[in-house]
Amino acid sequence: MFTVGRRRTARLAAAVLASGLVAAGSIIGAGSAVADGSAPAAGGATATLGNLKTYDSATIHENGHDQRVGAGLFEMSVDGGGSLQTYCIDIHNPTQDSAKYQEVAWSASSLGENPDAGKIKWILQNSYPQVNDLNALAKEAGVQSLSPQLAAAGTQVAIWRYSDHMNTDSSSVTANNLDAEKLADYLYKNAQSSPEPQASLSLTPPAVSGKSGSRIGPVTVHTDAKTAQVSLNPQGAPSGVKVVDKNGKPVTTATDGSQLYFNVPAGTSDGSASLTVQATTQVPVGRVFTGVGQYKVSQVQILAGSSDSTVSAQAGATWAKQGAIPALSAMVDCAKGGVDVTASNKGDQAFTFQLAGKQYTVAAGKEQTITVPVKEGQSYKITITGPKGFSKTFSGILNCKTAGGGSGTPSPAPSSSSTGGASTGGGNLAETGSSNATPYIAGAAVALVVIGGGTVFFLRKRKSTPAGQ
Repeated sequence: MFTVGRRRTARLAAAVLASGLVAAGSIIGAGSAVADGSAPAAGGATATLGNLKTYDSATIHENGHDQRVGAGLFEMSVDGGGSLQTYCIDIHNPTQDSAKYQEVAWSASSLGENPDAGKIKWILQNSYPQVNDLNALAKEAGVQSLSPQLAAAGTQVAIWRYSDHMNTDSSSVTANNLDAEKLADYLYKNAQSSPEPQASLSLTPPAVSGKSGSRIGPVTVHTDAKTAQVSLNPQGAPSGVKVVDKNGKPVTTATDGSQLYFNVPAGTSDGSASLTVQATTQVPVGRVFTGVGQYKVSQVQILAGSSDSTVSAQAGATWAKQGAIPALSAMVDCAKGGVDVTASNKGDQAFTFQLAGKQYTVAAGKEQTITVPVKEGQSYKITITGPKGFSKTFSGILNCKTAGGGSGTPSPAPSSSSTGGASTGGGNLAETGSSNATPYIAGAAVALVVIGGGTVFFLRKRKSTPAGQ
């Protein structure tokens, strides 16, 4: 059984969802536009979804129809080592076989605007598998006994009532076993608000910039791990560039609160580099996992238990000798219904750019954040353009709401992964994962695009690349 100890209160605003993106080099005199590439991990754990492992059945009552579904715990295998147990917080979306997931902040999902998000965390902390004394849990719920399967089903049902608002006359969910249903009622009625957990590992800011011949940063480490390994990604890093502390001493390890800098020797050609921080820790209960890449339609999961697992995060730096030296980043803001694009400028000239049909100027040494509205469930491609052919694009899909309230129905799956499935008509548990799911996409903020080869893109005066979308 996986258990997670008490976690410290988050020190970091959980809104930062995507790896920061640096648009680099001197804008004045820069060549043509930068090409876009794949985003690295936003920070934390990445994992592959397995089957629904510990579960019983429940029934969705919606719009006069009943649908029998599986309700319980999924298991995920963490990239690099480790296992996670998760519950679903998006009942009407399906799972996909072997879907890839990324740990994100609540603001990357429907929990960002759900006033009951803290109550879901309380349920996770006060029920199975965090409470693995099932006799004690049964006594609290007022039943004689609970098996792991019934405890998982009751816990999942209680979570759905808050995550998907399945607690109204027209839309509700009940456990099919009476004892599991009593547990669900107990958890639902007694839940209290609990704060959002800190990320297992994150770096802020995820992108920095500055002049060559200086230490560029800081990048601050946030983690529950006792220690983390720090390494400069060799791809694209010029000779002499090192990761150092505030005193200029090279570092290979970090702890929570450590500040990292990129030391770029004078005379280094305009360019960029990136670093990786990796650790082994238990991911805090209540962290959200959303599908990434081709698996964005796979239903959102919330962490119930973790073994020691590998977590990692990346940050990039860009430098130039002179001119505008911008660092660009983006994150989904569910409260604003859009994507916040932040442009900072560590150069000695103003950075003027066009975004969403308007022109903006960030003075040297300043920073500005612009919110670009995006419709729920809509794919977006946000392009920033500047002088000398400068171009940077962020893309993804905004998903800040569940597909509940009758706007979608669960779908049968082609695999044994199951939960939130459709009525089978034959008495078997419905399963999720089919391609005809309600088209709401989970966790879009993670897939923001990074600039450069490897982790961070850069502009070079001597060599340019064509724009990519």
